[in-house]
Amino acid sequence: MPLPISDAAKFYRSVWDRRDAAELHTLANIKRFMECLTGDPEFRKKLAVNINGDLLSVATEYGIDADPALMLPLFSTAHMKYRFTDEGAQWPLAQLWDAYMNDILQHRNMLRDLGSTLKANPRFHAWRERQMARCYSELGSMAPAITHPVIALELSEGCSVGCWFCGISADRFTGYWPYNDDNAALWREVLAEVVEIFGTGAQTGFCYWATDPSDNPDYPKYIDDFHSIVGTLPQTTTAAAMKNVGWTREVLALFDKHRYVCNRFSLLTLKALHQVHKEFTPEEIFGVELVLQNKDAVVGKAQAGRAMERKERLEKAGKSTKLAILDGDQSTIACVSGFLVNMPARTIQLVTPTRSSERWPLGYRIYAEAKFSTAAEFRSIINDMIETHMPEDLSGDHVIAFRPDLTYNQLSDGFELAGAGGTKYTMRSDMIGAAYLGGLIRKGDRTASDIISAMVRSGCDIFQVAAYLRRLFDLGVFDDDPITGKIGKVGLRAAS
Repeated sequence: MPLPISDAAKFYRSVWDRRDAAELHTLANIKRFMECLTGDPEFRKKLAVNINGDLLSVATEYGIDADPALMLPLFSTAHMKYRFTDEGAQWPLAQLWDAYMNDILQHRNMLRDLGSTLKANPRFHAWRERQMARCYSELGSMAPAITHPVIALELSEGCSVGCWFCGISADRFTGYWPYNDDNAALWREVLAEVVEIFGTGAQTGFCYWATDPSDNPDYPKYIDDFHSIVGTLPQTTTAAAMKNVGWTREVLALFDKHRYVCNRFSLLTLKALHQVHKEFTPEEIFGVELVLQNKDAVVGKAQAGRAMERKERLEKAGKSTKLAILDGDQSTIACVSGFLVNMPARTIQLVTPTRSSERWPLGYRIYAEAKFSTAAEFRSIINDMIETHMPEDLSGDHVIAFRPDLTYNQLSDGFELAGAGGTKYTMRSDMIGAAYLGGLIRKGDRTASDIISAMVRSGCDIFQVAAYLRRLFDLGVFDDDPITGKIGKVGLRAAS
């Protein structure tokens, strides 16, 4: 019996169902306009030339059935100040688009909430909550875009696309997992175990990572099984949508049938954008986000994996290290706070996003890894990793230290921790001895028991100190990096 349809899925369907055909047609064409605006420099040039003239002819040339003059705040620098204001009513298509995007962002947040396993697996839930809290202060402005799915299951080994900027440095493609009787049986058994372990949180799962779904011709069969057991159709992201259009249309047909979450096409060249626009009508890919990765696109590249390696080479050569027209502070493309599973290799890794660094160049931490053969072994390994690496509370022998990426500021009556993107945690007079506590933790060489004992000797209440440490633990400000941290039993393996 599959899990019931989630509130997130119901909301996503409502995004479509509460709009009539005419409005969906208009939105699909505005979306195409935005894709051209983002990815096509010639389109941007033509808009600029005609900004005070015949904008409709530019849209018509590109097969867009929407009048740009009715959405000026979306692209005209002279009109952007009117966006999200009462005056913006003069441009109804801009308001229509912004209302739709607000729905999409709300759905994204609901997907993050869908990953809750508070009832099904409280221990894992607490760990995931701490990782999400950490990411907000470590990753800065990009953190809200990460939904922290609990599991990713790969159906191939390596990737045939070979993007130069791949944020997780995917290995070369060596083969896919065929959908035969034995593999299909193991797949369904593993999915059943995922549901048993994570409950409704399993519905955040998806079936790729350092792989491209298109490399497995049987991928549609696998995700159809996923739907029948987990109760949702997982998101599909492919960088090879045009490699086999029949395969792509099969995946899109499943979306049209079930409609749980949007899919994504990662487009590497301007030619690929034009090919997709020629092959698919705006309505056919309204439920597909086009991630425009071509060199002329007005988007940034995550500085992780191969992109970071390239940037380092350019820097050593004394060349410009700019990787895209816009270089932001995106430091990872990783999203899973949970388990990364490769079905052909039978491997399991416990992972979570982090800022790409020399220690974690792929933009995610690896806390533990193991191999499995059967579904029962799969479940046993997952449960063991949860038990080993996800303490429910601080233990007395845990060495407590603040994360090294946080800036510590001592205050007269407490302390302040500053992270990326302006995030701050201020602890002061709400507890007697807050300043002393901060100084003890800052040293990074004392256990929780040592700290509590020192605080009690200074006149503080033991229960208040323990509660305060737990509060800081839940905020994710303690260092639990599997290499440098001292919280939990760690498997010392860095990403390679």
